[in-house]
Amino acid sequence: MAAAAGYDDFETLLVTWASEGVLSVMINRPERSNAMNGTFWIECRDCFARVRTDNDVRAAVVFAAGRNFTAGLDLQDPGGHSDPGQKDVGRKAYAMHDSILEVHQASFNSIEDCAKPVIIAIHGACIGGGIDMMCACDIRMCTADAKFCIKEVDVGLAADVGTLQRLPKIVGNDSKVRELAYTARVFMADEAQSIGLVGDVHPDQESMMAAAFEMATLIASKSPLAVSGTKRNLVYARDHTVAEGLEYVATWVRLIAASVPHLAWHSAPANNVWLSWTERSHAPVARHDGQHASLPQEGWEPACVQAAGGREQQQPPQAIMRGNCVYAYRR
Repeated sequence: MAAAAGYDDFETLLVTWASEGVLSVMINRPERSNAMNGTFWIECRDCFARVRTDNDVRAAVVFAAGRNFTAGLDLQDPGGHSDPGQKDVGRKAYAMHDSILEVHQASFNSIEDCAKPVIIAIHGACIGGGIDMMCACDIRMCTADAKFCIKEVDVGLAADVGTLQRLPKIVGNDSKVRELAYTARVFMADEAQSIGLVGDVHPDQESMMAAAFEMATLIASKSPLAVSGTKRNLVYARDHTVAEGLEYVATWVRLIAASVPHLAWHSAPANNVWLSWTERSHAPVARHDGQHASLPQEGWEPACVQAAGGREQQQPPQAIMRGNCVYAYRR
């Protein structure tokens, strides 16, 4: 299968179009159980940095070739920047610190930062860095035979690419996270689902991949601005108080509304109407006073809007088309 244009220069990833708006990202080192080497860290970072600015991508699915999702860090080629000729211990440590931030952590941060929903589909073994990667994704699913392990303590490391920071907030069980991180014990798909690490468990890889791409296609059918805004606000809310999250989303919505000509929410009447529109719809749908009304394809002003109690509004709102969305307000 040919790689997608703009994503065809990777060695460890095979990136293709699964369908319109849906990008397929396959980790492709099956001969090494998809161990994460130096090339992988850079390519994963660069891949999702491109996804961030690629308007053709609305959702992505990450999975892996071969028997296992990943064996974790490739200890023969862990990657990162170092100077073997550098003798000063302090300078070596400083270079390692920068490498962890700019290469390893940036690799999975790019998934979280790309503003497009990323679904990860796990089969077989998912070890060490695989859990770091999972935690940076939006939606996680696995096969019934999948097994997981936060392996780092067994190789003399603390997990340093996101598991210790993201996993506690995903599962909401501090005791369980500490147990799994301290012991490096293997846990199976049913336990991963019970603690909230994965949402769905599928009987085999074929059914899992079908479900993953079906979900990605559904997400891709929605307004990309609304979906990316939802992801940004969910990530922000995770790391801030409720009050800060509410302030952030209010600012976000205000900025989006301000980009539409003649639409100013701060001065519009209280009976604003928001109309969502996608290219795949036969007609946009308006929400007004808790009810719905359909608009015709042509002439964005509806003949009437269904009001509360089944009565028709005599003065329909004015509608404005911008991109994939229709906005409206009553004058």
